[in-house]
Amino acid sequence: MRRIYESDALQRDEEPFTPNKRTSSATVQSFRSVNSSALSNLLVPTTLHHRAISVDVSTPKTTYSVGEPIPFTVTMRNALPVPVTLSTASPLLWTWHVDDVTEASHVARYDPPDETGAFNFQRGERKRFRKVWHQLFQVSDSDWEEADLGEHTISVHINVPDAEEKGLTAETTVQISPGE
Repeated sequence: MRRIYESDALQRDEEPFTPNKRTSSATVQSFRSVNSSALSNLLVPTTLHHRAISVDVSTPKTTYSVGEPIPFTVTMRNALPVPVTLSTASPLLWTWHVDDVTEASHVARYDPPDETGAFNFQRGERKRFRKVWHQLFQVSDSDWEEADLGEHTISVHINVPDAEEKGLTAETTVQISPGE
């Protein structure tokens, strides 16, 4: 490197370490970022937003012994190559139910504010949530009731108006059998 500087191979027309003057003001200096979700909301119809999102709930097996925890996985996927935003009825974006009992609790666990929320999905994004139901129903702040033997339905709903009509729900059935 020293030889280059000593040989005058580098010639500077102006004083070194001074910025050059701009020759044209039409040159783009940087690109501004685009809010892709907002752009998608403008270009993609709302009815297509609902169709683009698929909801699934699954359990590792279908039959469980009494008292055995029941893990389940909720998967939501955006099938579109553009971001999608769903407007939700509250900041609580989705809920799960066991036999139509929200989060297996007869006690109101949340009091969400009266404001809307937004559930954002990037292009092709898959969101996966893991939960466990311990075969108990909460009946008061400190009391829990064991689930009966037989079939129970675990369902998931994205918190949008008319979620079932829009296909934003899913359910699976598990069997609780007596232990061995």
